[in-house]
Amino acid sequence: MPHSLSTATQPSALTNRDTLPGSVTLPGSVTIPGSSSRAEGYRSADTLGCASFGQMRRRQLLATASIASGLASVGFLTRFAEQIARAHETGSPLARSNRPKSMILLWMQGGPSQLETFDPHPDSAIGGETKSIKTSLPGVSIAATLPKSAQWMHMATLVRSMVSKEGDHERATYNMKTGWRPDPTLVHPSIGAVLCHQSESNLEIPRHVSILAGQWPSRGGYLGSQWDAFQLFDPKDPLPNLRSYVDRESFDQRVQDLSVVEKAFRRGRLKDLDRTKTLHANSTQRATTMMDSSQIQAFEIERESSEVRQSFGDTPFGRSCLAAVRLVEQGVTCVEVELSGWDSHVENYALQSGRCAILDSAIDGLIRLLIDRNLLDSTIVMCGGEFGRTPKINIADGRDHWPTGFSTLIFGGTFRRGYVHGETTSELMAPGEDALRGVKDPVRIEDLHATLLDAFGVPISEEIRTPIGRPMSRSQGTIVRTLLQES
Repeated sequence: MPHSLSTATQPSALTNRDTLPGSVTLPGSVTIPGSSSRAEGYRSADTLGCASFGQMRRRQLLATASIASGLASVGFLTRFAEQIARAHETGSPLARSNRPKSMILLWMQGGPSQLETFDPHPDSAIGGETKSIKTSLPGVSIAATLPKSAQWMHMATLVRSMVSKEGDHERATYNMKTGWRPDPTLVHPSIGAVLCHQSESNLEIPRHVSILAGQWPSRGGYLGSQWDAFQLFDPKDPLPNLRSYVDRESFDQRVQDLSVVEKAFRRGRLKDLDRTKTLHANSTQRATTMMDSSQIQAFEIERESSEVRQSFGDTPFGRSCLAAVRLVEQGVTCVEVELSGWDSHVENYALQSGRCAILDSAIDGLIRLLIDRNLLDSTIVMCGGEFGRTPKINIADGRDHWPTGFSTLIFGGTFRRGYVHGETTSELMAPGEDALRGVKDPVRIEDLHATLLDAFGVPISEEIRTPIGRPMSRSQGTIVRTLLQES
């Protein structure tokens, strides 16, 4: 039975993509991801300026509705205008002002063990050395390796029944970050790229950020590389290339000279080459804007008190989680923070316990600060990896890859507080037995993605087109309504 608490109090190069890898680095400046051609069709950032339908101003809405009304008799009412009108008439998620605005993804690369984290089965055939600990959510226990996180379970949605068909690290990471299984003809966008593509912002710093990124950081996929995550490392170090190595007058002259070269380059070429393919001039402008922006202070965690910094733990991951809070406070849409090292084929308990010690302090500091700064309702925090670990301990005292019945932890936004979804058996499954028999109320990865997108007000059935004209829906999953608060 699910546990719930009604009230919450604080305690590879691929084919058919039409992409070009353009990026730009100015002399003495920050590197900004370049662009491929972006998705075409109904939801084109080229024509809509990356603004979501639900964020149109009232005056814009009335003007659009007026024009659409006058042209309806000749069949010119666009799908765009129809969706705007329907959203505001029906009060759909597109029109809600209280939906989440940001997402923090705590990415556990390598596959954290559900049995050593959020779904322990102590003193059982599969439990291993792990003991359990009571949490702030009555009747729910998690691994004793996470004592600080246990204090926040009354604020969380815990899914213990995640299932996937991918057991390889790269394929499973792609699956979990995009909501789609790998396709040799297409690169799907990560959820952070989708959220940025669906919203508007006047930020002068990147809206999609990946800290401590490993082999497979989040990408823009067919939406274009301008939606790739901006990558940085330990926040204790300053961002590189933000200061010019020459004086201001010389720098401005170099930028002006570059514009002359840009004009000469464009002469005789495709009219929309920069806008639809390389985004070179666009990337140059973004880079120079970021260099001069006061918003880069969001990356500077030393501006926080020592008490706040220490609460996250003195680790690169802890510091990165603190930076994530500062970034969403500034208005960044999605921040991915990676903690690698969970691939415990050997000495599982020792390895998992060591990773949990880092994760535990970071979760505690993260949730506490989001609450203190009134950001939890507007931010969704998701913690998980590409799959879990096998119930059976192998000959090297390790656990192997297990995509059937692993855990994902979610805080904030419109997700329920104090709720556990699904459960797994404590019995050791026989060789060849269907592992799904040991999972109650399974949640597929595509269903979790559909639920996340719905929580942000993104219509999952909306059809967009890839650069080569291939129609795609936002998600192939089904929304799991039981994970969300009643509206």
